[in-house]
Amino acid sequence: MQEVPIDVVVPFYLYAAVFLLISCVLLVFSTGSFRGHHFQPDLLAITHAMALGWGTMMILGASYQLIPVLVESKLQGRFLAKCSFILAACGIPLLVYGFYTFALGWIAQAGGIAINLAVILYVINLAWSVAKSKSENIHAIFMLTASCWLLVTTLLGLLLLFNFTVDLLPQDSLYYLSSHAHSGIVGWFLLLVIGVGSRLVPLFLISKYTNDNLLWAIFVLVNLGLLSFMTMELNPDLPDFHLGSVAIIGGGIVLFFYFLIKAYQFRIRRKVDGQMKLSLVSIGMLLIPLVFLLILLMGTSAPFPE
Repeated sequence: MQEVPIDVVVPFYLYAAVFLLISCVLLVFSTGSFRGHHFQPDLLAITHAMALGWGTMMILGASYQLIPVLVESKLQGRFLAKCSFILAACGIPLLVYGFYTFALGWIAQAGGIAINLAVILYVINLAWSVAKSKSENIHAIFMLTASCWLLVTTLLGLLLLFNFTVDLLPQDSLYYLSSHAHSGIVGWFLLLVIGVGSRLVPLFLISKYTNDNLLWAIFVLVNLGLLSFMTMELNPDLPDFHLGSVAIIGGGIVLFFYFLIKAYQFRIRRKVDGQMKLSLVSIGMLLIPLVFLLILLMGTSAPFPE
């Protein structure tokens, strides 16, 4: 077992815990905004505080802890990891403050730049560790691809931020908001959950099941569905294929559940502890938003009665 870089991991966890508290406080003072339009300063601040300050910082810390397990090699760049923490830790409060006051000038822009630099260092560190690994595996590819989608998300977010004050993009920032959100939710969060889950769930179940071909199929489906969705979002002249994109991504999620079921069936440890059951239930809840999204898309694409 490779050494866990505790000095790298713990600061991310502590920072995420603090930002979860900050986000909850902001929620308490912004309850009235949830009855209005979603594009409001305090809601933008809370969304980015949750997504970046809590979720992403927690995941980055966990990633540095899991990299040695996934690539079966040590974390190559501890200094890069510490630099990425400092940049993100400084950039996130600046960005959240800019959104909360809706002062999208140099303070928010400096925060966005710092966050992007932090993500770039994270991607370089992960790619370096994967390249130095003596054994290639699909789980590391999932993780590396998810980190690239995170970079796409933050870079697009930075462009949207500058677009508020400078005519940088052909359309207004709201036009690109869906692509920004979905690249983060599907490309970053979902791919990471699948990549890490497909490695850790069989490991903790002590399962003999493995199927790299199935995992590659899941990888292709999720990325293909996301790419097709973003292509349509960024090019309104293309025919509407949103339902097809969701179906492709949904197919990848269903195959992931099939993988987990087979891993569960071929487990050596017959008694599953409570923590493992909770993890499986939480992964299973991925199906709930997928089902609702398919219903909504089918409803909006259906012709209106005469």
